[in-house]
Amino acid sequence: MKKYEIMYILKASLNEEDRAAQIKRLEQRLTDNGAQVVKTNEWGLRTLAYEINHETKGYYVVLKINAPKEALDEFSRLTRIDPNVIRYLITVDQD
Repeated sequence: MKKYEIMYILKASLNEEDRAAQIKRLEQRLTDNGAQVVKTNEWGLRTLAYEINHETKGYYVVLKINAPKEALDEFSRLTRIDPNVIRYLITVDQD
């Protein structure tokens, strides 16, 4: 399995309880498909550099994971249609 870093932005309008549930759900999508979440780093609420889908703020989360390609494909597919995720980016971790 390769090491990856996933950064995603959740809608700022989510309350704390819903946001925690959403983060857990996104991690579950990965682990259900064979990935291992090494570290979760919540950056918190930040102003976006530009407006995305009428949103000006977002809650940033960064994950460090070990995962097979299939887990990333399924995560991407499900995250693209998730209305609470504004953006996400998956990169190969060089550490």
